[in-house]
Amino acid sequence: MAAGLRLIKKYPNRRLYDTQTSTYITLADVKQLVLEHENFQVVDAKSGEDLTRQILLQIILEEESGGLPMFSAQMLAQIIRFYGNAMQGIMGSYLEKNIQAFIDIQAKLQEQSKAFYETNKIGPEMWTQFVNMQAPMIQSMMTNYIEQSKNLFVQMQENMQNQARSMFTGFPFQPPTEKK
Repeated sequence: MAAGLRLIKKYPNRRLYDTQTSTYITLADVKQLVLEHENFQVVDAKSGEDLTRQILLQIILEEESGGLPMFSAQMLAQIIRFYGNAMQGIMGSYLEKNIQAFIDIQAKLQEQSKAFYETNKIGPEMWTQFVNMQAPMIQSMMTNYIEQSKNLFVQMQENMQNQARSMFTGFPFQPPTEKK
């Protein structure tokens, strides 16, 4: 195990044990570790199997089940359709890179906002108004980014199809028939 990695053991009774604090913790506590950018690993207490992804998915399920879900049912259905599909690996990488780009943009905006706030010494009410006015601009910027990303993905797909056609030009293919 890497140095600085917090170890959490999951016991058969579904309890989570934080070896750093020598206490039992809840999923809410694990969520807090995530929010605090704490490096941790959840392992099965008996087998030593890494259960970190499973626990993180449980947290996401709880978040999606309550309050304001992040994903629509349609989006979740699309994600499910990618499992077992030839594009599964590409889609996982694509989503990770887009989320990382979003995180990078968010960090840059926070950095710029902090500098603006400190330089102009405005009060909390004015700061709230300023941030609220920025929301449409940020939404527009993200929409443009997503549109560009979509266009690149479509272009990549077309390039792959063209390469496949050129590779298999000597084989007799039947054009696909339309489904009725």
